[in-house]
Amino acid sequence: MATDPLVRRQWNEAKASCGRGWQLLRHRGPGQVQFWFIALAIGIAAGTAALLFRKAIEGLQTALYGTEDVNLLASFAETLPWYLVLLIPVAGGLVVGLIVHFFTPDGRVRAVADVIEGAALYNGRVERKAGVASVLASWITLSTGGSSGREGPVVHMAAMISSWVSNLIRADGITGRDLLGCAVAAAVSASFNAPIAGALFALEVVLRHFALHAFAPIVVASAAGTVINRLAFGDVTEFRLPGTTVVEFYLELPAFLLLGLVCGLVAVITMRGIFWADDLGSRLQRRLSLPNLLRPATAGLLLGALAIWFPHIIGVGYETTSRALTGDLILYEAIVFAVLKVMAVAITFAGRMGGGIFSPALMIGALTGMAFGLIATGLFPDQSGASTLYALAGMGAVAAAVLGAPISTTLIVFELTGDWQTGLAVMVSVSLSTSLASRLVDRSFFLTQLERRNVHLAAGPQAYLLRMFRVSGVMRKMQDLPPEDLEACGEMVAQGLFVNATSTLDVVLPLFDTSGRPFLPVVEIHGVEKRPVLQGALFHLDALKAYNRALAATAAEEHS
Repeated sequence: MATDPLVRRQWNEAKASCGRGWQLLRHRGPGQVQFWFIALAIGIAAGTAALLFRKAIEGLQTALYGTEDVNLLASFAETLPWYLVLLIPVAGGLVVGLIVHFFTPDGRVRAVADVIEGAALYNGRVERKAGVASVLASWITLSTGGSSGREGPVVHMAAMISSWVSNLIRADGITGRDLLGCAVAAAVSASFNAPIAGALFALEVVLRHFALHAFAPIVVASAAGTVINRLAFGDVTEFRLPGTTVVEFYLELPAFLLLGLVCGLVAVITMRGIFWADDLGSRLQRRLSLPNLLRPATAGLLLGALAIWFPHIIGVGYETTSRALTGDLILYEAIVFAVLKVMAVAITFAGRMGGGIFSPALMIGALTGMAFGLIATGLFPDQSGASTLYALAGMGAVAAAVLGAPISTTLIVFELTGDWQTGLAVMVSVSLSTSLASRLVDRSFFLTQLERRNVHLAAGPQAYLLRMFRVSGVMRKMQDLPPEDLEACGEMVAQGLFVNATSTLDVVLPLFDTSGRPFLPVVEIHGVEKRPVLQGALFHLDALKAYNRALAATAAEEHS
């Protein structure tokens, strides 16, 4: 019996120690070695999910089209009856329409832009129900002829895994975002056998900072995703280049500068073409009273009709990209295929069919670079290297401009091809293309997508942090107000000058400038008559303090 107090004390100390460890994991996870083991587990899970998704696409494509090698799907589709090439995308569109109609609240497939939004505004969390539906829709789209890529659904699928873990351990915003970065890095690495680019993609595109505290766990997860890929496919690159590629220094570098500008314009045309097609599709849908669930099927019909004559637009398009990188195209084919691929991608996205933009950007870039290279080497044969080098540089330049990610895209091009000898040519083209494109759109395809939804992330934290604060969380309640302020609130409500408790600070702060008041009454709207009921007051100073604290926390996270 004498030992009971000792045992009880040791038990209480053990519980307290576990509690302290739990708090460290939730709030200071990235700085703890234990967190790296969680990053490793997430990396394995996300990498496995990406691998299974890729295998699922290949399995369904094989079943539907009957090809033995999905990497040669475009060539095989030329031998199929025309009605199969037409009807398979239509059937896929019908299934996609049913999925997004019944399982997403807005009929929109989730992808990378939603993951970026989750990182910035929702503490590293993304939607799960709509996310699962989006993965299924993208799987059907990519398997039935949709002209998009697999990285969009893979990234969102990985984000769902990290969101589940973050909710399980009740992680705060910093830890949740770092877990999200780990999952994304692993998914990209497992999809493309590109560990360096996978880690930098998570930092550059999704988290949009390079904080040191996040680097180690993200690299651990990225390495885990790469191991998953290599266990399944071996240590091989996605594309094989013919022999060696040599730049004729220094005479040829101006050509790559010009190629960068051309690729920047092509990237802008591609992005704006997608958004224009989406707007056009919405207008036609309203005019024709077309149900939402038939929109993907209509896009599938257009894709199938196009694929009858140009089957290279089907799916991810790695066969055509490989042909461009190996010089197995003539000038006419490179130009026509690039134009048609842009059209097919615009149709796919306008039809809300799902998929990503990265793989199509690689194909469009390789075709653009190939066409440019054939012209350049034809005009100056004595001062030019191989035309395939231009295809490689163009592939990186268009993809980097679309993603708004020059660093990770440059590296992923090297890792996809295994060619590290042409770094200067690729870097020159990428730098010019991203500089030009970022001035003509909102920095990238993903951020422009969000801007079109009135989610203002492109301008930085100062533009979007105010959306994270609701008036109800910053206001002073009625019992905290002196009688004279309550009386002033009643007068302002009678004059129609008030703010809703559910509004966010980005909407409310401009009212202080226009009204000149130090505080504004906060109301809730009740009843059919929408009668405002006073709840408290929002002081200008309190709103600015909350904003300042958020800016300071963001700066601390990004520089830690």
